[in-house]
Amino acid sequence: MTSPAPSSARPVTVLAMSADTRAAVLGGRALAELVRVADVDPGLLLADFARHDPVLGGRLDRVEVLFTGWGCPSLDADALRRMPRLRAVVHAAGSVKQHVTAACWERGLLVSSAAAANALPVAEYTLAAILFANKRVLESAHAYRRARGPLDPLDLCRTGGNYRRTVGIVGASRVGRRVLELLRPFDLRVLVHDPYADPAELASLGGETCGLDELLGRSHVVSLHAPELPETRGLLNASRLALMPDGATLINTARGALVDTAALTRELVSGRLYAVLDHTEPQVLPADSPLYDLPNVLLTPHVAGSLGGELERLAVTAVEELERYARGAGFRYPVDPGRLAYSA
Repeated sequence: MTSPAPSSARPVTVLAMSADTRAAVLGGRALAELVRVADVDPGLLLADFARHDPVLGGRLDRVEVLFTGWGCPSLDADALRRMPRLRAVVHAAGSVKQHVTAACWERGLLVSSAAAANALPVAEYTLAAILFANKRVLESAHAYRRARGPLDPLDLCRTGGNYRRTVGIVGASRVGRRVLELLRPFDLRVLVHDPYADPAELASLGGETCGLDELLGRSHVVSLHAPELPETRGLLNASRLALMPDGATLINTARGALVDTAALTRELVSGRLYAVLDHTEPQVLPADSPLYDLPNVLLTPHVAGSLGGELERLAVTAVEELERYARGAGFRYPVDPGRLAYSA
């Protein structure tokens, strides 16, 4: 996609995100680069399009680019009416589904996202989880904690290890594809299920395409990377979880709603399956959920995505996109409205 020439070499830009996001994401080099590329006031923050502020209102009359992040309010028709010259939205985070509305596409806005940058740490977390799951690290750590003395590692891990184990990837999203790339150096069999993906492309990444039920039945580790859609809610229900072999591990860094929580809890309480869960449904489980204490479950509070120093990658990616726009080039990471509904 080629963007129209901007109205100035340094397009008028407004930050639209929460104060916490600005503090976490826009610091150091990224902020300096943003000020160099755009006509932007880093101290002016838009967190409510309905707010009537003379300074902000004057800025919105002229704004050409919104530089958005977590906490950006919805860009509905009323909001867009306050920004008659708005031409582009550059998002310094992943999905734009929470703030980019149909009104944006009707207006013909150009939209970019740093989702590709945010996919990297999620894929890295997943790779670590896959390798640790096959190596039975969670099981061994709990056994060692109980024993507090010598253990026979060969006895602990009779069926584990990463040599020629089978990994199932559900969803060839950005994260799913990156996981496929990261798995290539290892002696693993990799199955992929995605009804929208090109089997030839997945084969080039080292994945064998198959149906979901077959994938579940053959995989020692299953990792979820599909989007949350009406047809994917509860995708792994009780009957599908039952297809997974005894001792298999489920990894979820996608959306908790993809899994029937009650059915998964029953499987995990029984000890038949293992799980590494960075997303659950609900996202914060009730305090009395047994998943917090089960020795076969690693539960993390949505930490797979960009954190700490990784947040700078999001900002740098977004600033690079804004610079491309400023010189009249197309975005490297444009958001395609036709594919948005099916993206993770």
